[in-house]
Amino acid sequence: MKIYVGNMSFDTEESDLRKAFEEHGSVDSVAIITDRDTGRSKGFGFVEMSDDTQAQAAIDTMNDKEFMGRTLKVNKARPRNDNRGGGGGGGGRGGGGFGRGY
Repeated sequence: MKIYVGNMSFDTEESDLRKAFEEHGSVDSVAIITDRDTGRSKGFGFVEMSDDTQAQAAIDTMNDKEFMGRTLKVNKARPRNDNRGGGGGGGGRGGGGFGRGY
């Protein structure tokens, strides 16, 4: 199960997060999301645990828990929406041609 971990301290390292979640079971992977330009943490990340029972126990225990000075928000990660960025689209020549009679 992939777990979303939000409201983390910007000082949290992947090893800190792994250690905290390993108290609840086997952790497959940990990823803290960083800003592409600065490399600084965005304050959230993901933990993957293969055992759903252990993962749910981790969610139940870690949600609303103080960790490194911040109260974590922890829940099952939602599937990623690949509609990311770019905005707009469309257009092309002449603004789309609506009402031009062709």
